[in-house]
Amino acid sequence: MDVASDRRKPQVEEYMTRDVATVSPDTTVGSVATRIAESDEHSGFPVCERRRVEGFVSARDLLLAGDDEPIFKVMTTDLLVAHPEMKVTDAARVILRSGIQKLPVVDDAGNLVGIISNADVIRSQIERATPEKVGKLKRTLEQIHEIELSEERRTVPLAALTPTQGRVYADELEGRRYELERGLAEPLVVIDNDGTLLLADGHHRVLAADRLGIDEMDAYVIVVDREIDLGMARTAAKEGLERIGDIDVVDYARHPLVQTTKRLQSEE
Repeated sequence: MDVASDRRKPQVEEYMTRDVATVSPDTTVGSVATRIAESDEHSGFPVCERRRVEGFVSARDLLLAGDDEPIFKVMTTDLLVAHPEMKVTDAARVILRSGIQKLPVVDDAGNLVGIISNADVIRSQIERATPEKVGKLKRTLEQIHEIELSEERRTVPLAALTPTQGRVYADELEGRRYELERGLAEPLVVIDNDGTLLLADGHHRVLAADRLGIDEMDAYVIVVDREIDLGMARTAAKEGLERIGDIDVVDYARHPLVQTTKRLQSEE
């Protein structure tokens, strides 16, 4: 991994959505209201003349307007926008301080090139944390086994993964499902031990994905060219873990944190 690029702050263009739904200034309030009502994703739209951003219209802007009024009469023209080369952290500050959920992204000519949301900002922070975790695991394996390993980013089929953790907790499973449905889940961490794909991190995510009918996921993969004897592989074999379906889902009440809290309460 390139240390310099890892330290570089991620930019808006790396996380923004490029395929943006827009409306024209002449569109009627009624038609935009219908689009918002029928959508699970949109609570407003950038207003564009060709690709140039003229304003933004939200559901709130439509409340007191007549159905036949054109959008340009009710849209917000005092816009906050982001630039593709803007740091994601700076876009996050604008989103947080303004209370808006999405920022149109415009180029130097004022043309719309994307949109970045608070969900995109969260995803950027989640993914930044993962390479550090992968790097630490890779260095540990190299030191223990006195070998040099490589690392790559690729999509892995869930059916090919061997779990190394025998249980997950129901409450965390629901949390990971929520993240997956909103595109917020961080990549998995997998060890490719000469063709055997060992799941090192992401058991809740994998099980949630399986329940959602997802067949493959993005992963950071530590590649071992020549098979080595890994402790986590021995643990998996000992517990009879061969596939995702072998992972047990434990009720929330049995989560160690909950049990500890109950014990502390009883001691008061």
